[in-house]
Amino acid sequence: MNPPSLLIAGTTSGVGKTTITLAIMHHLKYRMGYSIQPFKVGPDFIDPSYHMMVTGRESRTLDAWMMGRDGLIKNFTDWTKDADIAVIEGVMGLYDGATGKSDFASSAYVAKLLKSKIILVIDAAKAARSIAAMALGYVKFGKDTKIAGIILNNVSGDKHANYISEAFKSTIKVPILGIIFRSKELKFQERHLGLIPVDELEPSNKVNVIRIAKQVSESINYEVLLKDFKIRYSKENRIKFNRYGQKTKIKIGVALDNSFNFYYSENLDQLRSLGAAIKFFSPLVDDELPEDISGIVLGGGFPEILANKLSSNYSMMASIKDAAERGLPIYAECGGLMYLTRSIGAYKNFNSPLKMVGLIDGDTFMSKRLTLNYTRANFRSSVYGRILNLKGHEFHYSSIENIGHDCKFAYDLRKGYGIDGKRDGVLVYNTLASYMHLHFIDARLAKNWIKICCSYLKK
Repeated sequence: MNPPSLLIAGTTSGVGKTTITLAIMHHLKYRMGYSIQPFKVGPDFIDPSYHMMVTGRESRTLDAWMMGRDGLIKNFTDWTKDADIAVIEGVMGLYDGATGKSDFASSAYVAKLLKSKIILVIDAAKAARSIAAMALGYVKFGKDTKIAGIILNNVSGDKHANYISEAFKSTIKVPILGIIFRSKELKFQERHLGLIPVDELEPSNKVNVIRIAKQVSESINYEVLLKDFKIRYSKENRIKFNRYGQKTKIKIGVALDNSFNFYYSENLDQLRSLGAAIKFFSPLVDDELPEDISGIVLGGGFPEILANKLSSNYSMMASIKDAAERGLPIYAECGGLMYLTRSIGAYKNFNSPLKMVGLIDGDTFMSKRLTLNYTRANFRSSVYGRILNLKGHEFHYSSIENIGHDCKFAYDLRKGYGIDGKRDGVLVYNTLASYMHLHFIDARLAKNWIKICCSYLKK
């Protein structure tokens, strides 16, 4: 039996979902003593790292597009076996999903699947009585969606709060669970793709995140929030990565530092379940690749931020290129793709293009245009075989240009933009590098990649 779950949704992006989610997690864990399993709806690598900082447990993904209905439910069930309460941070607005025709893949859809209690966060700035009209629309819009409580954020003061509360009394039966007053001190550091990843935060900024979570948590009514919850008390023992019972077959080097840190925890778990031991390394500071590895994973991140440092680490770039040319399998996504090109073009902290690994015949250029899509592709490769209907997502402010005419692509896109609007996934030697991020709950590509890594080991 699954534990009770709270889903923190918003009217839109940017209303304070993450702040309030962290606040609730903090209070339930540190003031009430519950074991909390965090989750994030939709494709996200950054917010989950904040969840882990507060709860001490790795946040897991709930994305109906990439995982499918059954995969999503299984992931939730697998990771809540030793938890008292699941706290889920929603994505975008409550009803925003894969299309405008239905709520599929939205926070509302996930809440219905998991029977989660929905808490709606509304940014109350610049309106008063009209907030009630907005809330009423959200409450009545989804026929099968039940909002259990509302938290008002960015309230200017007591007078503002009274106006809104008065408007709610006559029109809305859903209780106001919290009123968060506006404060410049309740802000997290942000960048062009959202919050700054936890790995990049200074110790003082990490302390500030916890301070904000604690401060905001004191403005929420937990008696009403947890009403009707049947909570089981359990020992907080994190599920171990070797729960699949697989023996280690190979060692895989995974890039992890301030430039490469966009990984779904489940993806690394899946590699371990397929017999891979993970050895982390840093393209920023390490001189060369780890010894005795049979493959490399270069995840997403922000290589443009520290491009100067990446570019000056000649020995690491040479080590990666040499290994690739010898046939070492490499799987790279987004930031990893950028790093493997010839160069990264001008950004805020550098004027001229900076040299990168040069394995891929193309150059990366930063852009002010956001590419944000769910993706669907058919995969074709003489090495990997053919895999139909792979689902993922893309999220970046860059493009790959000056691509060689003989460049080989692995993905024929049916949805999304990829590298040139039709294709994605550059194939070089045994390297696969794409803008598309995959979730390995669909393990078809991961299984094939591990087989290639095992074949490399036997050479």
